[in-house]
Amino acid sequence: MQFDPARGYDIIGDVHGCAEALEQLLERLGYRLQDGVWRHPQRMALFLGDIIDRGPHIREALHIVRDMVEAGQALCIMGNHEFSALGWATPAPPGSGRLFVREHVRRHAILLQETHRQFEAYPAEWQAFLDWFQDLPLFLDAGAFRLVHACWDSELIDMLRVHFPEGRVDRAFVRAAGRPESFAAQAFNRLLRGLDMRLPEGVVLTSREGFPRTFFRTKFWEEDPQTYGDIVFQPEPLPQHVASTPLTPHQKRELLRYGPDEPPLFIGHYWRDGRPAPIRHNLACLDYSAVLEGRLVAYRFDGEHRLHADKFVWVEVDSLGAPR
Repeated sequence: MQFDPARGYDIIGDVHGCAEALEQLLERLGYRLQDGVWRHPQRMALFLGDIIDRGPHIREALHIVRDMVEAGQALCIMGNHEFSALGWATPAPPGSGRLFVREHVRRHAILLQETHRQFEAYPAEWQAFLDWFQDLPLFLDAGAFRLVHACWDSELIDMLRVHFPEGRVDRAFVRAAGRPESFAAQAFNRLLRGLDMRLPEGVVLTSREGFPRTFFRTKFWEEDPQTYGDIVFQPEPLPQHVASTPLTPHQKRELLRYGPDEPPLFIGHYWRDGRPAPIRHNLACLDYSAVLEGRLVAYRFDGEHRLHADKFVWVEVDSLGAPR
């Protein structure tokens, strides 16, 4: 996709089954329901993935987004939850030591259980959506701006482009991700889940979903970080003694840096809170925990080189995943 200066773009963060909030957000952005599809005469919606899981109206949210994509009114990239659903249904390659790309363990089952429950009576429809997930690109580079669900890794994306110029991978690539050491697994993990760093020995955090974590999510844009606290980027804070731990030279070399001179980049994934605003002039996260009494957020992009706080639009979402 190439940026069209004659057309505006509305970039929308993680929906997670909040279909009613999505409809209200689209209406607030000037889209109208015509012939069963949400349309805008001049603008296009761009979704950052994670349409599924957790929320009350996952099936309806998928229909809204896919119908817009098929009508040329939207594009959608893959989120880690769409990849999890694909991996759950995809057999792993022989010799990988697992049966499926996404192992059928309790933690993975819990994350997908609400989606699977809402599609119990619609198995053929769910298979059709899995086929659609397969066609979602892992990134979008429009020249004037970029989208990725969690982390822009230029070197890795350049390697992907050799075989998948538009970021749409094939079924063999998804299956190859069943080997944890493979390039496919690295690509999905880095672009859709982000960059992690191991916590010090003996330190365990608990995620919002109640799962123990021995890693924490890190920024990929900090210019001169010195401590763990300089790079943490997740809802759960680090204990003070961990936050003040100095980064080693090796850890600093392992970090990515999305430079201030690169095109504006939009990400989801990170469950932010507070009033939506750019992280810096060329970077914005649009995941504001919609399904956890947060906000479903969009950014209205019109070709600007510096992102502005007044171009964020959002809908408040209640504890039931509905607009309030």
